[in-house]
Amino acid sequence: QVQLVESGGGLVQPGGSLRLSCRASGSIFRINAVGWYRQAPGKQRELVADINSGGTTNYADSVKGRLTISRDNAKNTVYLQMNSLKPEDTAVYYCNADIMDYGLNEYNYWGQGTQVTVSS
Repeated sequence: QVQLVESGGGLVQPGGSLRLSCRASGSIFRINAVGWYRQAPGKQRELVADINSGGTTNYADSVKGRLTISRDNAKNTVYLQMNSLKPEDTAVYYCNADIMDYGLNEYNYWGQGTQVTVSS
């Protein structure tokens, strides 16, 4: 069984920074693509950024230049560095990952989410 656990959320003032972490644990052969999603109250969940196994990244237009996704394969962890935060970044942030087990079967997993609140 595989678990994804997010951490690093919290309350920050506009213009501030946070770093979110998503750590995978369990029976993991390889972590393939990983994405960070967010869902604000009353809105649909949206993709913020993703990174594939080769390190290629992709960002939503609303976060380009402010958020950076990265991964540390040795630690089975993906990060989301969030700078110049705005009130509209307030949401629950979720990690999603395609993970291959030792039987070479790939499954998709979601974390439980971490709250980010940007407010003065």
